[in-house]
Amino acid sequence: MNPLFPQCEIVPLPGFQFSFRIKGKERLRWNHSPEYQRPFFYPLTGPSGIPLTRIGHPGAPNHDHHCSVWFAHHKVLGINFWANDTGAKIIQKRWLSIDERKDEAILAVELEWLDGHDPQPLLRQELISAVRTNANDELFLELQSTFFPTAQALEFQKTNFGFLAVRVAKTISSFFGAGKITNSRKQVGEKNIFGKPAEWMDYSGPVLPNIREGITYFSHPSNPIAKSQAAVSWHVREDGWMGASPCMHGPLESTQKSPLVFRFLLHAHANEINHDLANEIYQKFASSQSYQLKKPEIRHTSATVVRTSS
Repeated sequence: MNPLFPQCEIVPLPGFQFSFRIKGKERLRWNHSPEYQRPFFYPLTGPSGIPLTRIGHPGAPNHDHHCSVWFAHHKVLGINFWANDTGAKIIQKRWLSIDERKDEAILAVELEWLDGHDPQPLLRQELISAVRTNANDELFLELQSTFFPTAQALEFQKTNFGFLAVRVAKTISSFFGAGKITNSRKQVGEKNIFGKPAEWMDYSGPVLPNIREGITYFSHPSNPIAKSQAAVSWHVREDGWMGASPCMHGPLESTQKSPLVFRFLLHAHANEINHDLANEIYQKFASSQSYQLKKPEIRHTSATVVRTSS
């Protein structure tokens, strides 16, 4: 590998953006302008290079808070970080690390959750975002978030909405397009999946008349879940929305001593969902170690991101 031209790279852009590129082509973009209520990823593309997500709901103008792939939560100490009109806001304070390797590019940033009244944040989110690919030019986006409260403890209250949300492209949705929702238990459709536990969720459908692609959304088995369950429950809709719901059945508490850590993986794949392949990816993800930031040891370098030792 030529270190000047890594296969996976991250390019800072004007307008508060980071471009994730693989083999010279942009596959993902992180948007964190302070004009937005929260940062988000858009576009996220499949092997064809066509976006698999969208901004906003195809049929509901009051859903402009649906921004492709984003982090939020409906009830943080009773404060709504989900909608756009509550005054609450999530901002990027700074980037922590840009790590480019032959097979992976990693961006680490620090986000602050502000309630709209107190200039001091309620919590700090350390977000690590890593992109990879495979021989089929499919995209893997691994996301690890650690939520550090500024007080001794902070409660994320019971809600279906949070922490990671995905709004798929119109043609992939079941209602507005010709897509299909499937989960790891081989259940199909909103009526059979909504509120049910599963290891992963998939939305697949046409991006062009002759091309079908999709996104599989994996939740790591180490993720905290309200109430004791074998797997997280899911909030999914036929209109093109899916999200793991760790707080669907009760609240979760994050403390300074034991901050909540969530790990998710999004796989932008070719063709329809392949259950056997998705299960293999899940098992590999489930057995992988989490990321950690290492402070820089050399001048003019940022922190680096490494896998924790087992």
